[in-house]
Amino acid sequence: MVDEPFYRSVSQSDDDGWEYFTPTPSTVSVWADTMQHGSPPSALLVRSLERCVARPDAHLSRVTVDILGPIPLTQCRVRSAVTRPGSKIQLVRAELQSLQDDGSYRSVATAQAWQLATSDTSSAAMDHDPTMANYTAGRTADPTKFFPPGYVHVVEWVLLTKPGADGPGQFWGRPKVCLVDDEPLTPLQRLFSVVDSANGLGAKLDIRAWTYLNTDLSVHLYRQPVGDWIGVSAQSSVGPDGIGMCAAVLHDEKGPCGRSAQTLLVRAR
Repeated sequence: MVDEPFYRSVSQSDDDGWEYFTPTPSTVSVWADTMQHGSPPSALLVRSLERCVARPDAHLSRVTVDILGPIPLTQCRVRSAVTRPGSKIQLVRAELQSLQDDGSYRSVATAQAWQLATSDTSSAAMDHDPTMANYTAGRTADPTKFFPPGYVHVVEWVLLTKPGADGPGQFWGRPKVCLVDDEPLTPLQRLFSVVDSANGLGAKLDIRAWTYLNTDLSVHLYRQPVGDWIGVSAQSSVGPDGIGMCAAVLHDEKGPCGRSAQTLLVRAR
């Protein structure tokens, strides 16, 4: 497999603000080769959110992605709009639609984000999450041994803990490809290109016996990530009736920077 960006842009005029893309094999999920992994679509939605409300004096501080169903490997389109404008606080929404067999488009994922104006709080800065070991302390994982070509092959993975071991599952990830064409990844796009994997690498269930797909991803950041690597310390809980959740502390190369949560649909194979 030749590493490709997650998406290729498609030149198509549209008066309604849609941007069009073709997903590449780099987006293929570990659950089925007919659908995309959750990370690339989430990052594509974030790209649209960032472009909609680009401001040097404000950051996206919370992004929630809802996955409305399996995201196919067909042409897709994205657009976003501000739904609650404001000088200090804004709410912005993005939608991802995929092309259907009949030529129509169907909504497959949405994202909402709060954008907050920044101010100088360096004298009061603090965090209470334990710092995770650096990626240099882990072992590089080789997904080719366990998974067919797709998303997991175009991210460099470093594991700090053994899958299924007691305690949080800790890992670092670094995308090896761009999100769209040859565009450089923004820090937030890089984070979302990795963080949806928290429920997989933080799981205690055997993937050969169970599936645990997430229906959503919510990320809260109190500091914008820096550097090439994204660290995740994740742990999943499963209830008695097929519903679970995965919570994670997110890191960059300077330390903790936020948290994420995912709802899980847990089923025996």
